[in-house]
Amino acid sequence: MKTVLWLVLFLIGLAGVALPAAYLHAASKLPQLETEFDLEKQLRHSIEGERMSVRAGTFEQGRSVEFPRPDFSRLPKDLVALYISQLGCPTFFQTEREDGPKWAWRLLVKVAVGANLAGDGSCERKLAMRLAMALGIEEPLQQTVAAHRLHSFLQKDQLIAYDLATVYFERGIVGVDDAAYKLFGKELDALELSQLAELSLTLPPHGFYVDAVQCRNESIIRQNRDVLLADLADYKLVTVERARNAMAQPVTCH
Repeated sequence: MKTVLWLVLFLIGLAGVALPAAYLHAASKLPQLETEFDLEKQLRHSIEGERMSVRAGTFEQGRSVEFPRPDFSRLPKDLVALYISQLGCPTFFQTEREDGPKWAWRLLVKVAVGANLAGDGSCERKLAMRLAMALGIEEPLQQTVAAHRLHSFLQKDQLIAYDLATVYFERGIVGVDDAAYKLFGKELDALELSQLAELSLTLPPHGFYVDAVQCRNESIIRQNRDVLLADLADYKLVTVERARNAMAQPVTCH
């Protein structure tokens, strides 16, 4: 019995040394990520360069390549509702932001055993991890450390805004504003609910972007779009009448 107890204590002590050392080593490999300004600077450099490399001679030369600071208030509320419902967190904005020991435990469990704990905090972690990947951070532990840093200064609405502004669709098309113009020939704030649902199908976890751009599998797109709209009504994020009216619209195809 004593041997087992000593072994447990030894493993706890080892973890108490090894985990902080691994965290510090991973942190030393990361770009500076202490404030929103640091994040914005990193993203602006990569995304504006990506857009400029394509638009200089081809896609929509008149559209700006600028990466403005993501603003949650500019996002269509219906798109946000669609997105959080498909992330599996329809109550994302009805629960408190995770922080402190609860957030640290979530990250530790994910790193140690690869498990995801339930709750809206799982979406906070997922969004922060996606931002880390958008910064080009690929090593798993470094992604986790970066996600922790990003989560420390981004609120829930900012996590959504930055994530939707950095989704990569194809070369030169980054963020939902670019995708909306590419798919519908309109700015994001001009899209109807049915079109926002179609746009949502191009986002994770669905991936219908290529089909939408090439106008193929319209019947499948419509079927899946209507499922998203029905889910939205079931979660009471839109009225049943609005969802049904959107389902009655044809799929947009250019």
